[in-house]
Amino acid sequence: MRNRPVLIVVSGPPATGKSTLARLLGEDLGCPTIIRDEIKQGMVMNVSDHQAGDDDPLNLPTLEAFFQTITVLLRAGVTLVAEAAFQDRLWRPSLEPLVPLADIRVLRCTTPTPGIVDRIAERARTDDHRAAHADEALLADIAAGAYDPGEFRAIRLDVPSLIVDTSDGYAPDLCEIREFLGSR
Repeated sequence: MRNRPVLIVVSGPPATGKSTLARLLGEDLGCPTIIRDEIKQGMVMNVSDHQAGDDDPLNLPTLEAFFQTITVLLRAGVTLVAEAAFQDRLWRPSLEPLVPLADIRVLRCTTPTPGIVDRIAERARTDDHRAAHADEALLADIAAGAYDPGEFRAIRLDVPSLIVDTSDGYAPDLCEIREFLGSR
């Protein structure tokens, strides 16, 4: 009898260490890591006049490509790590259909807002690919009080979830995270 694949969902507000943790887990577990922002960055490479922002015409195609990729892999029996903001209102409708395909585990990354601001500023300054994601506008929204990472709405699915503080390493640590994931 074949075991069901595990879908490890790494979620949280921007700049909470989701991508770093997702890559680390994928490497540690020996499974693929699908990162939503990387899919969008690949799309942006093929659009000469791309303008990032809330009305970005690539947001919907990115979402579709992200979930189609995850679905194909789960149907093939592949355990994988999927990383994106995964805020409840936008992401639960696409995650719910995956419940019959996999055992889902949610990791929600958190870090205090000053750390988020520092991380966003650093990646906007040092990573040219981040232009696809309007980090400068996000910093302006945080400064103006128009965006508060504390208002992040976690995914409401009836699946095991774990909060991971990424302020200084990982709390709980990687051994505890692996145990939570039930890695074999």
